[in-house]
Amino acid sequence: MLEFDALTKQFGPVTALDGCTFRVQGGRITGFLGPNGAGKTTAMRAVFGLVRPDSGQVRWRGRPVSHRERLRFGYLPEERGVYPKMRVRDQLGYFGRLSEMSGTAADAAADRWLDRLGLADRAGDRVEVLSHGNQQRFQLALAVINDPELLVLDEPFSGLDPLAVDTMMELLRELAAAGAAVLFSSHQLDLVEDLCEDVVIIDHGRVVMSGRVDELRTTAEHRTLTVTVRGTGAGWLPDVPGVTVLSESDGTARLRLQRDTDPAEVIRVAREAGEVTAVSYQPPDLSELFRKAVQS
Repeated sequence: MLEFDALTKQFGPVTALDGCTFRVQGGRITGFLGPNGAGKTTAMRAVFGLVRPDSGQVRWRGRPVSHRERLRFGYLPEERGVYPKMRVRDQLGYFGRLSEMSGTAADAAADRWLDRLGLADRAGDRVEVLSHGNQQRFQLALAVINDPELLVLDEPFSGLDPLAVDTMMELLRELAAAGAAVLFSSHQLDLVEDLCEDVVIIDHGRVVMSGRVDELRTTAEHRTLTVTVRGTGAGWLPDVPGVTVLSESDGTARLRLQRDTDPAEVIRVAREAGEVTAVSYQPPDLSELFRKAVQS
């Protein structure tokens, strides 16, 4: 288990982390969310000693993270840290050796991951000639070359086509199923909701929401009601206490209802306005939870 315990970090007048505290469980995938500048990258860099917190501690399995533990970690930074003129397979093997793998084991792992990620035919190419998407796959191969116990990824889906996204998601699920703790940041909340069991939302360096995705949705203070009304023209909106309009277009309104607001009252008003053709009432999705958490 990875623990962030009350991390603080100041860069001049800017507070990047302000008592940041959360856990990442082994065998589970945790989404790390927040607006730009919320402190996500600073927190992830602290795991690898690239940022030294002003106070607080990062722990792995109850102990401070040391060089020895980091040899069993994998990291995919948002800004690529590769040797662009080095050949793909050679660089993978080199990074394996940096993790204290034997030469034979590192080369075998390089071949295995190149094949797994669809890069086997690019093994002899220089990294700089790879496309953006293939460079992202290569960076992932670097992160997992040592079969890490902890995998930390900063915006791993950036620049990937839909097929590559599917491959990435499948791989992360496999690693978690094998026992690895996986932490990744992303602005693609639909992917996070599909992939993650747990989520941590950070804003201004503080954790503002965390927990299991399903529990956060079902225990939320509001629900989402979508109502489509035919024949009303533009601008149909209910005037009911406890209701906030999220969006409205062509007679379809997405509404946020407080838990104690009766959806039947909203539907009654809708029927007075026109013919109700569709109704959906469900817990908020992750995107709505995120907006509410960072706007509170």
